[in-house]
Amino acid sequence: MDYCLETISLCKKYGDFQALNGLSMHIPKGAIYGLVGKNGAGKTTLIRLITGIQNPTSGEYSLYNIKNTDMAINKTRRRMGAVVETPAVYLDMTAEENLIMQYQILGIPNYNGITELLTLVSLADCGKKKVKDFSLGMKQRLGIAVALCGSPDFLILDEPINGLDPQGIVEIRELILKLNRDYQITILISSHILGELSKLATHYGFVDGGKIVKEIDATELELNCRKCTHLSVTDTKALCRVLDGLNIEYSLTSDTEADIFGEINITQLTLALAKENCEIMFIQKRDESLENYYMNVIGGHTNA
Repeated sequence: MDYCLETISLCKKYGDFQALNGLSMHIPKGAIYGLVGKNGAGKTTLIRLITGIQNPTSGEYSLYNIKNTDMAINKTRRRMGAVVETPAVYLDMTAEENLIMQYQILGIPNYNGITELLTLVSLADCGKKKVKDFSLGMKQRLGIAVALCGSPDFLILDEPINGLDPQGIVEIRELILKLNRDYQITILISSHILGELSKLATHYGFVDGGKIVKEIDATELELNCRKCTHLSVTDTKALCRVLDGLNIEYSLTSDTEADIFGEINITQLTLALAKENCEIMFIQKRDESLENYYMNVIGGHTNA
């Protein structure tokens, strides 16, 4: 697989504190990669290393196959835009003036792309309104526009919907999807708002204690989070015969329990099992969310 970013055993220490502890991750080109972890797990530290704000204590990473120790890494980083912690914007300037300033910093010779950028982030009609008078959502969208100056094909967003109201969350979500779908930008999103992240991500990395404890793509995650009916019976062999006869997908989870996938008619199943002298002892509907999956992964890692 072709990766936009790979990290290998990245470590970062601040005095006696180990912020990253051998973190390895893989972000495929074209992905929306959700970096999931609680506060203090190492998400922002990782982003600071990748963007070159800080250097790793040990380990390495590659951006478009260029290692961080290679002299060419600074040039390669120009393909990357980032909003780290808070949008890097000037409050006493307008949105347009902020983008002009960023163009000047990057040495872009003309301002031809600014109108398109403002339109893309829905800020084209702000006129002379100062950024200090923007809503939080508008500031976040402007921060993304600043990160997009120079036309990067890899975008890093650190908690992009933190503190936003529902409308602001929807606007950021739609912008992220558009950037990925229409502009083929690979996106790394650090977030702990898992319900929203599940509407965006194509790949996930679960981080805990400064390391990635699980990487999974959205298809595999969906299979792990399928709706099912969990039940306990007196005879799983009889249950298998009945479910096979009804052409229903299932998975045995123990000598007495099973998960049944898809919609089932409980009355029909109960009557069919009764003919096999099998009783249902317990039944429960299950719909595991990304949040539950994350807690199971982190809990299993913590208790290992």
